[in-house]
Amino acid sequence: MVLIRKAQIWDIAESKVTSEKNYWNRRQFLKTLAGAGMVASIAPLTGCSSLGGIGKSTAETALENSLKLPTIDSFSKNPAFNKLQKTITDEKIAGQYNNFYEFGGTKNIWLNAQKLPTENWQVAVTGLVKNPRTYDIDQLKKEFSLEQRIYRFRCVEAWSMVLPWIGFPMKQLIAAVEPSSKAKYVSFTSFYDPEITKGPGFHLGSLPWPYTEGLRIEEMANELAFFALGIYGHDLPKQHGAPLRMVIPWKYGFKGAKSIVKIEFVETQPATYWNTIDAREYDFEANVNPDKPHPRWSQATEKFISTGPGLSWEIKETLPYNGYGEYVASLYS
Repeated sequence: MVLIRKAQIWDIAESKVTSEKNYWNRRQFLKTLAGAGMVASIAPLTGCSSLGGIGKSTAETALENSLKLPTIDSFSKNPAFNKLQKTITDEKIAGQYNNFYEFGGTKNIWLNAQKLPTENWQVAVTGLVKNPRTYDIDQLKKEFSLEQRIYRFRCVEAWSMVLPWIGFPMKQLIAAVEPSSKAKYVSFTSFYDPEITKGPGFHLGSLPWPYTEGLRIEEMANELAFFALGIYGHDLPKQHGAPLRMVIPWKYGFKGAKSIVKIEFVETQPATYWNTIDAREYDFEANVNPDKPHPRWSQATEKFISTGPGLSWEIKETLPYNGYGEYVASLYS
């Protein structure tokens, strides 16, 4: 499939665009680290080619089935975060262009991710809190006020999307469990079972599983910090981190842990996955910053992945805090 760049009158000069070689260096980094035969390539994004031996029609059907999920009827549309309606990334493209390293190291992990077991899911909220709880997904939907928020999504690899998440502000969970004054950080742990996630294409090796992420409690309490239970009007597909994931739109995407099973309020900064692997390249804070290049590529511009057919993009300037500085800049002053 040919990658098509949409030319716009406001495009940044081509000389400023991150080179393809640097863009894929992160994949090579993982390959070396894990000792894996991981292939760094852009996957077909419309089902028009075979995927892992699956023919065109079968792949298209599998993708459609992965996105045919129960609708979420009871949610409001937050007008403060509805301004990006016209630029929402096509659902099928967003459903095929994902990072989920438990299921593979290339972008077309959506098929492998269907092995994720989401039935009877529980999320334990523990640590330095007055009211520790274990929630199932139905309880989360009933006890918290669900709303749709259309957020920019910016990956550290210098690509971006706009996605319509459904969920609730993290501060609602904080209010429910009442952290103690000693709770300075929050740790988020993703589902991990090597018997389920192991498979062809990516060797999990001795990487620091399970995937964990962390925030300062002030960051979690910020208006923007969000737990997503759905997207595009329905429950989260497995490739997006079903049934519960973090959405932190002013930070790079790796900060948004998927398929969360544990949330723990702690006193000291928790170890996190990418920061443990290489703190120089993936700092704990990980705020989107066009003036702070990744050690191996620029962050000044990004490739915005928009609509089909196929993978097309527009080159855009990266915005400080991904465009959300009015909400979060004070956290870092």
